Amino acid sequence: MESQRYLNFLLLSLMCFLCSSQAYNFYVGGKDGWVLNPTEKYTHWAGRNRFQVNDSLIFKYKQGSDSVLVVDKDDYNKCNKAKPIQSLEDGDSVFKFDNSGPFFFISGNGDNCEKGQKLIVVVLAIRNTTQKASPSPSSSPSSAAKPSLSPSPTPNHPSHFYAPAPAPSVAPPAFGGGSIGLVMGLSVVLFLFVGLV
Repeated sequence: MESQRYLNFLLLSLMCFLCSSQAYNFYVGGKDGWVLNPTEKYTHWAGRNRFQVNDSLIFKYKQGSDSVLVVDKDDYNKCNKAKPIQSLEDGDSVFKFDNSGPFFFISGNGDNCEKGQKLIVVVLAIRNTTQKASPSPSSSPSSAAKPSLSPSPTPNHPSHFYAPAPAPSVAPPAFGGGSIGLVMGLSVVLFLFVGLV
């Protein structure tokens, strides 16, 4: 009986790890891709998505007619293409987020940046999985509970086009970015199964 419980604990731990280590691919501009006048403005597209470390942006455009430049904030604001941090030019460019914070992208084609072909993406900080359960004396109860993000694709659309939607304003801490609902659901099923065995 004790070995069965240990095995179930290991299985549950594995499920939590798998659910928390998902990374997403985001197609910039959805079906339009990286173009001068997308159906949905890039600022709106980025604003309704949630990006995390290890997620990737995929820029689709005609090779040779455009490019994507990763720049700093000042060069983004000035549409300065002279000294990019990175240049993506193959028409099917992938940029993977390796840390949290803001990332700035502009078009490398002519004056497209000045005409609005540019993008800011803010990548969420990595959650601390060793959070204390109770708030510190200096923080209020409402500031102690942080919102949790759950990956749930927009209905009727493939998940690779959309990022996780924000969870309710107060939720229990997640296991590093995976879907807490999935983990909890699998846990309940597992414990029900164990109870029947």
